[in-house]
This record gives sequence, structure tokens and C-alpha cells, in this order.
Amino acid sequence: MLVAKDSYMYEMIRTELVDAIGAEFVHTCDDDKLGHSIDYYWIPEMWHDRGMPTPKPDFIVHPGSAEEVAKIMKIANQYRIPVTPWGGGSGSQGGALPVYEGIILDTKRMNKLIKIDKESLTVTCQTGIIARHLEWQCNKAGVSTMHLPASIACATIGGFLAHRGTGVLSTKYGKIEDMVMSLEVVTPTGEIIRTLPVPRHASGPDLTMLFLGSEGTLGVITEVTLKVHPMPEAREFRAYVFKDFHTAMSAGAELMRSRLQPCAMRLYDETETLTHVSKVFGKQLDKGAYLVFGFDGPKEIVELQMKYAREIMEKKYNGEDYGSQGGMDWWKNKYKFFYPGFMFHIPQAFGTLDTVATFSDIENVYWAMKNVVQENFPQARFIGHFSHWYEWGCMLYARFIFEGKDVPADPGEAAALYNRVWDMAIRAAIANGGVINEHHGVGLKLGRYVKDLYGSAMPVLEGIKKQLDPNNIMNPGKLGFKGF
Repeated sequence: MLVAKDSYMYEMIRTELVDAIGAEFVHTCDDDKLGHSIDYYWIPEMWHDRGMPTPKPDFIVHPGSAEEVAKIMKIANQYRIPVTPWGGGSGSQGGALPVYEGIILDTKRMNKLIKIDKESLTVTCQTGIIARHLEWQCNKAGVSTMHLPASIACATIGGFLAHRGTGVLSTKYGKIEDMVMSLEVVTPTGEIIRTLPVPRHASGPDLTMLFLGSEGTLGVITEVTLKVHPMPEAREFRAYVFKDFHTAMSAGAELMRSRLQPCAMRLYDETETLTHVSKVFGKQLDKGAYLVFGFDGPKEIVELQMKYAREIMEKKYNGEDYGSQGGMDWWKNKYKFFYPGFMFHIPQAFGTLDTVATFSDIENVYWAMKNVVQENFPQARFIGHFSHWYEWGCMLYARFIFEGKDVPADPGEAAALYNRVWDMAIRAAIANGGVINEHHGVGLKLGRYVKDLYGSAMPVLEGIKKQLDPNNIMNPGKLGFKGF
């Protein structure tokens, strides 16, 4: 921050924040600052683990409404103080890190469910609500958001909106942006705006899509109306093992081209089938590539969809049927990968190289990323699965893992090694038809690649940022935008 922390002006700014939202919602203690200085991005975790200082905010504020957010933004503009929105702190890209100190705007006090409209099948809520809490309340009303990501228990709805998050049922119900009807947003200069109440219209450009995926750089999303869905009568899964990754990918792509509308599908490459899948399911799968998919809806329709899907898997691609139990094992254990005993953690160095591409490009993207990691970092392990499928392609959830013994003890050397992997792997993805990221966002980690991806369109993005945020106080240094 530009004002010294022991100065009179620092106290004046704190006083104004207290006046805006109340003393109990403005925090400056060291514990709160530390808790808001590390997310799930590996480098700040490693940095802290090595005893290095992390950038910390000057103030943590907890507004309860859009009006209070607007007051905070006006104070921040008056004094030109950086503001970084913070949801659940579960992001993996450094998007919520206060790299220029200033104000952390923690949204979790804005956690109200406002309305469930069972006629239109929508839910309106504040964006600081934890996704699991929203889902529970919807379930009590007999509906579901159908947005069920692995971070559902700790991430806020606003975090998913900021990064265009994806849940396990995205293959049928879409990503979070497909579920959004409208938004309430506080702009960087403190105006409260609402986007149009419906997502489909010919009334000019869609401002809703402008703010989705903007990662707190263009404003603070304070309220959202989302589509919800009836709870399905039936949901069935089935698993197959194919002789190799290419055959399994061909079978998965064929299922999507059939337009049978699976609700979920996962394909694990040979390495992840052998290691991670076998470990989680407690059964040894020592060959081939594991593919699981499911359908949900009225029972008779689900049975018919499954019948046609099985014909594709067995008759056309000779898949080895692991039955409905093999499929349900995956569904019951779908979050197990992300909890202790199965998750990757320090002292390992690891990263999720997720990208997305069309079916004509996705295998080339996979092999390009796999080869560049294995050829340049032979001490690293590369595994991959394909988590979210679309009519035109699918998402690659690739990972690299260094065991602790292969990670330099010096934090600078460890960070340099980590960043070299990203540089080579992400550029390999872009060169072969992939993008920077599919659903974790850009944040601080991937910002340096945005200009590579957008090319001559980058000045358009920068112009929008300048227009909305003339003092560059909103989450500076993220999403490829300049620092503070």
C-alpha cells in the first residue's frame, strides 16, 4: 500500500472502512492477514513452507451487501488502494492473492439465499454462499443446481463465477456460465449494476458474459440468479476399460456425437488408470484406459440411453464392461481424489495443466503436453484424465508431479523449476489447438500467457479494463493485466 502502516493516514483509511461497514467487519490482525495470503496455488504454499514471507493485505473487510461493497470501492478509489476479492480461498491459480497488499474483500458474509422460483426453475443468491450450502437449500425444495465440483464444500458461488468453474455433471448441465441468468455487479468505481434478467435476447451485447471469468479484475459479483433443475428419478453409471487411450477417446467422442446426452463422463489415461484410479477404487486395473459415464432423468429414458451407449462401447470399440458397479464406484468416490491420502501435497511439487480442445485436436494436445514434460523433466510423472465433455470436444485434466526428493530446497530454485514446466506445457497446448485453462482460471499463475493466447485481441481486453477500472485497483496483476 502507498500509505505506511504506522501512519496517521493508515488510521484514517481504517476509520473510513469501519464507518462504511462496522468495526467487527474490518480486520487487521496478523492471523487474518496470514490466512488471506495463501490459496491452493503451489508456489505460495511452498513459499510459506520454506519460511519465506508472503504478501499480506493491509485490511480484510467483510461486507454484507452490494451497498457495502460499493462503499468500500469508493474508499479504495479515493485513496487508490488495490482491492482483491476473496471467496473460499480454494483457488489454485493465485487469483485471490493480495500481491500488492491493500484490501482483501472477503465475500463470505454475503451468503443469503434470496429466492427459489419453482415456476421458472431459478435460484437467486448472494455470491459469498458456499456452494454446498446453496445445494443443500435447493435440495430441500426438490431441485438441484447440478453444479457439483470437487471444491463444493469450501468454494463460494462467486469463485465459480469468477473463474468459469465446472462441476462433475457439466457434460449435460453445462459449466457455471451456462447456468447463469443474470448478475448484480459492483463496478471498480462503486456503481451497482444489474445485467439483463434473461440470458437469451437480441438486445445488444451480453454484459453478463463480460463479468463471468473476469476473476475480480472488472468488478465484484455480489448476486446471481442461476438455473436449477428437478432432482432426477434415476441416475446410472457404467464403466469400461479399453485397450489403450486412443480407443477410449474414440469411444467417448462417439458417445458425445451420438447426442445421447450423458450427464458425466471421465476417461483416465493408462498411467492414471494404473496408479490413481486403482488406488482410490481399491481394485487393481493393470492395463488399458478406464472410461466411466452416466445418464440421469426419467428411469425409462435413462435405461434407453444406457442401452444405446453400451452398444457403442461394446460393439464398436470392444470395451471390457466393468458394469454398473464399476460406474457407481466412481460416482461414490468422485471427490476422494482431492482429500488426504489420495491428494498431492507438499513436499511434492504438482500442477494441474487443464486445457480444452476440439475432438480433432485434443489427442494432439495431450501428447504434446505429455511429451514436453517427460522429455524435459524426466524426474516428473505425467498423468491425465478427461473430465468434462462437450458436443465438440473435451477437457484434459493433466497433472505433473515431482516427488519431494526431486524438488529443490531453495524456494527460488523450486519456483523456477515449477514455472519452467508451465512455460513449456502451456505453450505446447496453445500450439496444438488448446487454451490456457478450462475451469481453474488464469489468476497470477497463468497471466503471462494471456497475450500469447489472445494476440491482437489483447488491447481490446485491456481497453475494457481501463474503462471500467481507471485507477487499476481491482485485483491488479491478474488475468494478464498490468500490476499496480
